[in-house]
Amino acid sequence: MCSKCVAIIPARGGSKRIPRKNIKDFCGKPMIAYSINAALGTGLFDKVVVSTDDEEIAKVATEYGAEVPFIRPAELSDDYTGTGDVINHAIKWLANNGHKYEYVCTIYATAPLIQTKYIIEGFEKLKNSNAHMAFSVTSMPFPIQRTFKINSNGRCEMFWPENFSKRSQDLEDAYQDAGQFYWENLNNSFSDIPFGKDSIPIVLPRHLVQDIDTIEDWMRAEYLYKSIFQDEFDQWNKLKKQLHKAVNEFMKITPSQRRGMPTRAKSNTSIPKDDGNVK
Repeated sequence: MCSKCVAIIPARGGSKRIPRKNIKDFCGKPMIAYSINAALGTGLFDKVVVSTDDEEIAKVATEYGAEVPFIRPAELSDDYTGTGDVINHAIKWLANNGHKYEYVCTIYATAPLIQTKYIIEGFEKLKNSNAHMAFSVTSMPFPIQRTFKINSNGRCEMFWPENFSKRSQDLEDAYQDAGQFYWENLNNSFSDIPFGKDSIPIVLPRHLVQDIDTIEDWMRAEYLYKSIFQDEFDQWNKLKKQLHKAVNEFMKITPSQRRGMPTRAKSNTSIPKDDGNVK
């Protein structure tokens, strides 16, 4: 574990387009659980902190292993507050309470496709460089050099008409923010825009990236998740059904019947207990 690293997951309660989306059920778990699990799974963080203004989100976050050491002030929880202000507040609160860090990783709460290995890759590349930031990106699915706008007359107008006849393979690849995680080295100076020369891109495959701002986005993310992790999804649902059935069957048994149930007999076998080591 790196005592110099902290993960901060901003998760306010007032989402408008998808109400309560940070804790809305996504394929069997609250949405925020995926980000918390991914952060904990890296083994890098001294703390995984959720910054929220909402008591219910705080409760769910702690149930999945995150810490919620403060409730975010209302003035940092409206529709106009940027993520940077939220993260700076969390860093200052931690510092004022005796927890100073060299590296902070902002992880969005709505990133169910996030993978632990890419978070680790971001940290490794950042700590071995003089960059300020390492963050998740993905390639654009089409050449941006051929994009166009619809003008005031309702007609198409290319941004770069000179690229119309060029072959796709002759056009430079373009990338976009993947909206999953953002590592920052708090010791290195930062003199450029976030996606500039002081930043290291961690390239994710496009099938692991999905913004979730609308119901359509949510449905697409569920489709991707089930397509990629179908076995895990099926096993999780099967386990829940088996547990639910077992609990229901047990509850049907009367107290007197439970007292009469046989206990497990002590084994007399001389076979040694498996110590979990591969022989």
